[in-house]
Amino acid sequence: MPLINKLSTTMEKETLIQKYNVAGPRYTSYPTVPYWEADSFSPIKWQKAIREKFSANREEISLYIHLPYCESLCTFCGCNTRITVNHKVETPYIETVLREWDLYLSMMDVRPVIKEIHLGGGTPTFFSPENLKKLINGITSRAKVAHHAEFGFEGHPNNTTKEHLQTLYDLGFRRVSFGIQDFDSKVQQVINRVQPFEKVQEVTDNARAIGYTSINYDIVYGLPLQTLDSIVDTVNKVSLLKPDRIAFYSYAHVPWLKPGQRKFTEFDLPEDSVKRNLYETGLQMLENLGYYEIGMDHFALKSDGLFQAVENKTLHRNFMGYTTTTTSACIGLGVSSISDIWGAFSQNAKTVEEYKAIVQQGQIPVFRGHFLTNEDLVIRQHILNIMCRFETSWFDAGMQTPALFRGIDNLYELEIDGLIEIGLNDLTVTEKGRPFVRNICMALDARMYDASHQEAKFSKVI
Repeated sequence: MPLINKLSTTMEKETLIQKYNVAGPRYTSYPTVPYWEADSFSPIKWQKAIREKFSANREEISLYIHLPYCESLCTFCGCNTRITVNHKVETPYIETVLREWDLYLSMMDVRPVIKEIHLGGGTPTFFSPENLKKLINGITSRAKVAHHAEFGFEGHPNNTTKEHLQTLYDLGFRRVSFGIQDFDSKVQQVINRVQPFEKVQEVTDNARAIGYTSINYDIVYGLPLQTLDSIVDTVNKVSLLKPDRIAFYSYAHVPWLKPGQRKFTEFDLPEDSVKRNLYETGLQMLENLGYYEIGMDHFALKSDGLFQAVENKTLHRNFMGYTTTTTSACIGLGVSSISDIWGAFSQNAKTVEEYKAIVQQGQIPVFRGHFLTNEDLVIRQHILNIMCRFETSWFDAGMQTPALFRGIDNLYELEIDGLIEIGLNDLTVTEKGRPFVRNICMALDARMYDASHQEAKFSKVI
């Protein structure tokens, strides 16, 4: 490419960054949590919705189980965690989760079919292999497991032992995700996540030797003290291990929600243009290594199920992120977990003490939620299509609503900037527009433009 064209392209990217680098949701759901209508929600209504959902049909479901404990706080983390070195907390917590599962089963007329289980955290491998076996057997013994079920978990490279890997593999787990973030020692120290390359290599080799078929690495750009050299070095090291999937996503700086992030300040973070360069460089390196962008911030090799789901147009997105498994019900177990039965959301109590107390009283531990309107359901499907397929269509009358057409009016400027192409009854995200997919979804987000909800805060898009 001639130098003048390169300069023009670079200037155009910088202009788009400045224009679209605003705060916005990641759209693991619609409506997003800050816009739920909590006043119309109650635990009694939620239980009624569960009973209706499972009153006749044998529903295939996904399960997300939140295991919140960590031995130390990663200061960049935005998850709901509980920091302790006291492993005596494991057994009572697992017993509470299994009791919560029993409460859900008591509201179902038929035994559900489990199509997916994901263990998130916190640090699931904080728990001993023995206790994880007790948890999973306690879940699956009370239900049916689909023939092609997908089980996955998040593991910390420093404490995921061979025994963890073997125990979970024997229980049906074939996917594991390791948080890498960055291999630069200075970055690791400031985010309090020190894990040498050799440790990551060891746990990856162990997982492959045991038989795991899909290994994911999380890499984060925009971290404090992060430089272009550290991103290049990190991706080069990752290339030596060649995980099947990579989540390459932007650090979400939300110190008003996560006080641990106050260990550093905005001055320690890469400025917008530098951060964008980190992304562009990492993206190009991943593509050169044979990874394909399957959705927002997610990449996979052609041999991985995520890539195949894109090819088959079966990719799905929920509170667990991108998944190859689609179900109309995702039950969240554990503190702060979110459940989704397509027409309604709920979230569990956010502290361990409150969560355990409610379950011990024999009650479902939800404290807020949202029942979707018909308009919500239409917008939700369009946003899901954009996030999973980079396209959507409103040709069918069932995919039309006044809020959609108001949102389309917000899209024309993005079309002028070359981020999307709008047809007579459809929309396609261009290659240039893929990094701005959150902005595109925001344009259709009818709830976000409700003046009564403008106080909601999100991390920056870029």
